[in-house]
Amino acid sequence: MIIPITALYAALLVAVFVVLTVRIGLARGRTGISMLDGGNEQVLVDMRRHGNFIEHVPLLLILMAIIEINDGSPVFLHIVGIALVICRIAHPFGLRHDRAQTPMRLLGAAGTILVTVALGLMVLWQGLSAL
Repeated sequence: MIIPITALYAALLVAVFVVLTVRIGLARGRTGISMLDGGNEQVLVDMRRHGNFIEHVPLLLILMAIIEINDGSPVFLHIVGIALVICRIAHPFGLRHDRAQTPMRLLGAAGTILVTVALGLMVLWQGLSAL
């Protein structure tokens, strides 16, 4: 089965992932900190930006793929895919060590939660409908 919609958003999210990965790699190179954060706040922030992405995106792409394989609505998939990309770009910009609440962090976190709930409910609905 071909899943072009999920593939599109996976590719876009790979670009975000690469940027976050390069940022933490450069920070480690600059500071000489190989493991953990070494007490450096910027390294810690970069680690959390990268980690938060990894904690959310793989599962959401799997859910999108399940929905697409089950002949889910392309419009729904594009809406959640666009929202996920926007939120995963916004979140790292808003994640700071000196302020817990920023507009970009709120957009990124709340939007990701909404996408997670929407995908979860759609997969549940598809699963229950098929029983």
